[in-house]
Amino acid sequence: MIKYALVCDKGHEFESWFPSAAAYDEQARRGFVACPECSSNRVAKAIMAPSVLGAGRPSLAAAEAPNEVALLGPRQRALRDAVRALRREIESHTDDVGPKFAELARSMHAGDTPERAIRGQATGAEVEALLEEGVGVLPMPAAPDEFN
Repeated sequence: MIKYALVCDKGHEFESWFPSAAAYDEQARRGFVACPECSSNRVAKAIMAPSVLGAGRPSLAAAEAPNEVALLGPRQRALRDAVRALRREIESHTDDVGPKFAELARSMHAGDTPERAIRGQATGAEVEALLEEGVGVLPMPAAPDEFN
């Protein structure tokens, strides 16, 4: 793995990890490296200080491990953190009813079951049917790390 300091043609600076120098060159040539601020794919390597390991310094794996998603700028990190906070808030104030969500939501809407805040899973067809019946449902935002 190699980390590069990068800059786009509009002057936005960011860092990203690549499997190798050749991988960066190929991705940049094909226009796959884009600025997280403005989405420009006119990106070049910026000057950066090399990371030199010495006595008393942690290993490269500990010091430079890529723990952030590639091309994640400050706005994207803030959005990711906001989505995480929103999910935590929803999870702390609702009951997870799992795959019984559609059945229970319909029952509460009809007045057969006492109302309470719930979350769970529903198929696309179940969601469509609930909305047609006037049952208010909203999708829960996907967790930032859910698909990684």
